[in-house]
Amino acid sequence: MTPYQDYVYAYPHKTAYRPLDPRPRLRDVWADEPRDALFHYVHIPFCEIRCGFCNLFTRTGAPGELVTKYLDAVERQAMAVRDELGGRATFVQAAIGGGTPTYLEPEELARLFDIVGVAGIPLSVETSPDTATPERLAVLAERGTTRVSIGVQSFDDSEARAAVRPQKRATVESALDAIRSASIPVLNIDLIYGITGQTDNSWRASLDAALTWRPEELYLYPLYVRPLTGLAGRETSQEWDEQRMRLYRLGRDHLLAAGYEQQSMRMFRRPDAPSVGGDDYSCQSDGMVGLGCGARSYTKGLHYSFDYAVSPSAVRGIIDDYVSRPMSDFARAEVGVRLDADEQRRRHLLQSVLQAEGLEKALYRKRFGTDVTDDFRELADLAERGWLTDSEDRLRLTPEGLAWSDAIGPLLFSPAIRAAMAAYDRR
Repeated sequence: MTPYQDYVYAYPHKTAYRPLDPRPRLRDVWADEPRDALFHYVHIPFCEIRCGFCNLFTRTGAPGELVTKYLDAVERQAMAVRDELGGRATFVQAAIGGGTPTYLEPEELARLFDIVGVAGIPLSVETSPDTATPERLAVLAERGTTRVSIGVQSFDDSEARAAVRPQKRATVESALDAIRSASIPVLNIDLIYGITGQTDNSWRASLDAALTWRPEELYLYPLYVRPLTGLAGRETSQEWDEQRMRLYRLGRDHLLAAGYEQQSMRMFRRPDAPSVGGDDYSCQSDGMVGLGCGARSYTKGLHYSFDYAVSPSAVRGIIDDYVSRPMSDFARAEVGVRLDADEQRRRHLLQSVLQAEGLEKALYRKRFGTDVTDDFRELADLAERGWLTDSEDRLRLTPEGLAWSDAIGPLLFSPAIRAAMAAYDRR
């Protein structure tokens, strides 16, 4: 079994979503949902380049008029959602992702902030080396951004080219300097391991280059080669799995030795880093309201979004359709997946056990009225493999279990979600 099957950052994945018929009104979807601790996500589907490993919903080369039309559509959607929720939505955390939000010009970023209204709450924004300019970062800082995440991937120019991410280290360093100068409280740096030509020494060199900036957070991602991406066609192999696992362990141990604490397979955080998330939001149980054509929204029983694609032509078609929508279209959920009681339990399990702190058994019992080990017999197999510990109050992955997170997550998918994902027509 390969340890690199799928990154479970959300459950169910959007490839399990299907058109909703009939399309429910948002006021009905949210009628009985708690709205006092919501997450607000805004999606900007534009990038200056498309990296070879990227399967995100984004397009390159967007002309200025399309960006304007997109912001117009986000504004219509925001108005419709506010009307449908009757103005009763309290957001306690927010993120602007993509794509690359800082693809927008400074005045466009300012307009986006005016539209979404996320002042005074923890806010994370994604950026890239080419777009993290002082002018854009000044807008982020002025509007209260508390975290900036930059996708560096590698400080080695040859590795960046191998990942189909042409960039110069000088550009990366200039962007990091600009972020630090903007005095945004938390800097996160993304790095990737498993790139063609990457060695133990070059990986360690990228880690050390990142550490010179004392980032509050670091995410270490294994390279994946997915269908319809620039690297598609590269075959997986046991040798590649062994390389990625070796580099993962090297990176993990290097960051732990540097004083970072492991939060998940991917996330490492400085213990003295300021807290910008707080305890107001629970990803296991609280809802999310998304704006933009690639944004998801979550309620207890329904996850919904718009159509999903990866190929450039299909993505462009979906964006063109989104920007043409009248305000009334945004009052209904369009594409999604319904979560019955079993799927709600699975989502809580996955959102908890793949984090280093694990699953609090009493919280699970309070929410669902059952014991998690009775509901999921497959957990016993994880314990037998040495991947999971079961104490009186908590389920936790062992260090080896964390290393195998991308295999453990898919093992816990329901048969129905696996079937829906397998039947998805990739485009």
